[in-house]
Amino acid sequence: MEEPDPVVLRAATAGDLDAFEALVRLYQQPVWRFLCHLVRDPALAEDLAQETFLRAYRNLAGFAHQSRFSTWLFQIARNAGIDALRARDRGARLLEVVPVAGSRPSPEAEAELNAGLDALSPKLREALLVVEVLGYRYREAAVILGVPEGTVKSRVHQARERLIAWMDADAGEAGSQAR
Repeated sequence: MEEPDPVVLRAATAGDLDAFEALVRLYQQPVWRFLCHLVRDPALAEDLAQETFLRAYRNLAGFAHQSRFSTWLFQIARNAGIDALRARDRGARLLEVVPVAGSRPSPEAEAELNAGLDALSPKLREALLVVEVLGYRYREAAVILGVPEGTVKSRVHQARERLIAWMDADAGEAGSQAR
């Protein structure tokens, strides 16, 4: 992997935007290719490459020159990719809570689930997300949310019931429109 000119790197760490742009041009394609292989989605990889360079720019003053610049930059890219994969996994766990017809939910089902989540009150939504998406136990969720454990259980139950009803109502409407 080609390393940047030390003069350009020093200028970029000193705040020179043109020098940072030169770093972006040098590493844009390799970072994108790495992220494509990591997340298996070219469009997401493009977004993550942008996120990588944004994170790098924000933390450039902290680059200690103790490792190669490319090593530091690809660690940032890796972290951005892992964050995206974890977010995708959390979303998939939420889809497991609500029964969706078919083995793999369609983009329409995911959109409908998101609409159902948006329709929940903030208190129900946050309880459901903390328990089902983040994976905390009820006791831990109670501490996070600052409410009794029984309140968390009640809110998660209500949120599940409302989401199931939301999805069932949508499936009923789709069936009647097909006729």
